[in-house]
Amino acid sequence: MKKIARYFKECWFEMKKVSWPSRAEVVHSTWIVIISTIVFAVVLGLVDTVLGLCLDLIF
Repeated sequence: MKKIARYFKECWFEMKKVSWPSRAEVVHSTWIVIISTIVFAVVLGLVDTVLGLCLDLIF
């Protein structure tokens, strides 16, 4: 039981050392991820459509 308590105590001390991002940084990063995901999905959808049309012409 002492090992478990020591583990959580050490985890707590390590979490205090972490440099957490500010709210503005998190919001900015979140928007970058959302926009990148949308752009990638659109590009992938266009490639899929074009390749599908090419295959329809071939077969």
